[in-house]
Amino acid sequence: MRYVQGKDRHQTTLFPAVVDDYVTDDNPIRFIDYFVDNHINFVELDFTYNEPKITGRLPYNPADMLKLYIYGYLNRIRSSRRLEAETHRNLELMWLIRGLHPDFKTIADFRKNNKKAIREVCRTFTLLCQDLGLFGLEFFGIDGSKFAAVAHTSKAFTKEKLKELIRDIDQQVDNFLETIEQQDVNEQDVTKPTAEQLQKKIDALKESRQVYETYQEILEESGETQIVITEPDSRLMRTGHNGRDVCYNVQIAVDKKHKLIAANDVTNAPNDIRQLKNMTQQLKTTFDLDRFECASDTGYFHKDDIKECIDNNITCYIPEPKKSQNRRKGKYTNKDFQYNADDDTYTCPAGQQMVNSGSMIKHGRKEFVYKTNACRECPLKSKCTTSKEGRRIYRWEHEKIIEDMQHKLAENPQYMYYRRILAEHPFGTLKQAFGFTYFLCRGLDMVKTEMSLSVLAYNMRRVINILGVKELIAA
Repeated sequence: MRYVQGKDRHQTTLFPAVVDDYVTDDNPIRFIDYFVDNHINFVELDFTYNEPKITGRLPYNPADMLKLYIYGYLNRIRSSRRLEAETHRNLELMWLIRGLHPDFKTIADFRKNNKKAIREVCRTFTLLCQDLGLFGLEFFGIDGSKFAAVAHTSKAFTKEKLKELIRDIDQQVDNFLETIEQQDVNEQDVTKPTAEQLQKKIDALKESRQVYETYQEILEESGETQIVITEPDSRLMRTGHNGRDVCYNVQIAVDKKHKLIAANDVTNAPNDIRQLKNMTQQLKTTFDLDRFECASDTGYFHKDDIKECIDNNITCYIPEPKKSQNRRKGKYTNKDFQYNADDDTYTCPAGQQMVNSGSMIKHGRKEFVYKTNACRECPLKSKCTTSKEGRRIYRWEHEKIIEDMQHKLAENPQYMYYRRILAEHPFGTLKQAFGFTYFLCRGLDMVKTEMSLSVLAYNMRRVINILGVKELIAA
């Protein structure tokens, strides 16, 4: 049979004598090596063993360990055990860390002991990209996504779930006790289950009940609504398609010019509603910006955060969510009432004028109340309100900020298009191309470090694709 034939396994082969010959000039590992050796000050960032002691066993150079991790995250290798295996068989890694073979425990401890320093490395590369003019710093897309934590949903308990479990245990105990009493009354010789076996089950259920009561006490003391036993910093979150999983909420801000991630953070908040302030403040601090624009989806809509951004010269584009209960019932919503700025009144769907009748504090904000006496005789009242006092409209004292923002969005729908292509694409790349759909580490501090390594790998890969390895090192 005619096939392409391989070489004889016993044939002598002469390989290049220098390992460097195996690594081409445009291989990304050359930039990893250059970046770590020339742009990272391990003493200033306070890496462990940045200044080794004279006595004792020699430690691994933190530069070599950092190169190992950057290479791993660039090539879908995040596990310390897999990184250890790669050091024995991967020719690129043999070149990058000069034939070193640290064990998996040493590799894992490096990430654990240098959490803050590794996050600063990500920031250092971001600032390097800024110096190279790769950031436009004018428009950013902000978005969040859920990444699975190292915990199963069976280890997550909410207040409602704990009440239900305790109620089920009490029901089972009552059933077992009733069975024991029935056996005693009938004086039957029952082989399965015996009274002793039932009593053991009752004792086990009571022990479980005590554990659940302990969890309830922890929730009451902490003020939290849920607890995850194996990963206390994570939370049970909705993950789309009505699914729920134990996750962390990852936040990113992506620059428009080259779609590089400009800022990132990890939180255990189950939604994005108060993350706008956090991300915009990071952008402002990291790049020392006076003003910029950003866009995000309705999940970030919060009036106080938007007001604070406007006060700090940050222009936001966030569509207002449509969650009115009246809309679901087929009744008039606040959007059906026309505000008249000239005389500070509202015009209702029936054409009646609603006047400002004072103010009140609602949800921590000062809001003005608008109403009219015409509601009692109005033929449209059934479609408007069920209140005997008539319909009231509440207007925030800074509502004009929200109205102006919605007006700009209506005139410039491209902002939402920019947001989608900027913020959602990096998450897709991280999850599909980089295989980063879940965290390997436990604890909020550690997952932030892991996310920083992933963002560093993403930005580095993108910059290399834009400039090339040779041009990047030359720049």
